[in-house]
Amino acid sequence: ESGLGKSTLINSLFLTDLYSPEYPGPSHRIKKTVQVKLCLNNPKPEAAVSDHSCFIEEMPSWQPVIDHIDSKFEDYLNAESRVNRRQMPDSRIHCCLYFIAPSGHGLKPLDIEFMKRLHEKVNIIPLIAKADTLTPEECQQFKKQDRLPLAVVGSNTIIEVNGKRVRGRQYPWGVAEVENGEHCDFTILRNMLIRAHMQDLKDVTNNVHYENYRSRKLAAVTYNGVDNNKNKGQLTKSDTVDGMSPLAQMEEERREHVAKMKKMEIEMEQVFEMKVKEKIQKLKDSEAELQRRHEQMKKNLEAQHKELEEKRRQFEEEKANWDVQQRILEQQKLDASR
Repeated sequence: ESGLGKSTLINSLFLTDLYSPEYPGPSHRIKKTVQVKLCLNNPKPEAAVSDHSCFIEEMPSWQPVIDHIDSKFEDYLNAESRVNRRQMPDSRIHCCLYFIAPSGHGLKPLDIEFMKRLHEKVNIIPLIAKADTLTPEECQQFKKQDRLPLAVVGSNTIIEVNGKRVRGRQYPWGVAEVENGEHCDFTILRNMLIRAHMQDLKDVTNNVHYENYRSRKLAAVTYNGVDNNKNKGQLTKSDTVDGMSPLAQMEEERREHVAKMKKMEIEMEQVFEMKVKEKIQKLKDSEAELQRRHEQMKKNLEAQHKELEEKRRQFEEEKANWDVQQRILEQQKLDASR
């Protein structure tokens, strides 16, 4: 229901301003779901906040909320079913803050029916909105009637009280401080959501609500994926991505992965063959170069051998001639001495 201070409470919880004057909150615009991502400082998780206004002209419209929750479960299931699961952003809805109008008359039948529809899908925390409009007695009676929902007050205004700057609302009769436990249960809600039970809410979502959704979804797939009655396990195009069941998507991804691996194998074989051919050609070139050098050296050696043989022949001829000349000279000396 619009005008219950949902955006203001989120501003108070995270000490930020979700909407600017140029982009006002949902209560000042067309009623639709608004999703905002926040980053907390210590530790450093991201918190995604979805703002829904689902009562239009006094008629409940819980189906958009259920569809939104289921779509987040579907996204996570598809990411979980992929072959490559390195990046799995968790966009599931872990907690629903249900704002109850501060009428003082307890829960309306629409509120009861709405929470009945949602309690199997998400963790619900009922909140009495704008608790500063109730007297303490009315607030206690309201809590007693509705099993102790938290009474909260939100504010975008910083005021000064006793020299201290706090978030609160100024009235002629006094001040309603957002973080004062005597004025509202805001600090209890903040401690529960952000400090004490954040992981508990995520664990319940993962182990209970998501597992129930996943079991129903996979049971519908195993029911052959075809039935005229959706409650008996029908798996229509709206229940799957691109009209494919999760198992069909897994099979398609497996085929794509096998095809990709085969393509990579072929490319690697081609690269290997190219490298081998280059190496063989390089070896052949080296062998040809060595053979050429061998032939060249062989020719050089043969030329040197011929040259040496020619010099040896000349030397032998010169020696023979010298011997002949020496014998002639000796004979002439002998003849002269006689």
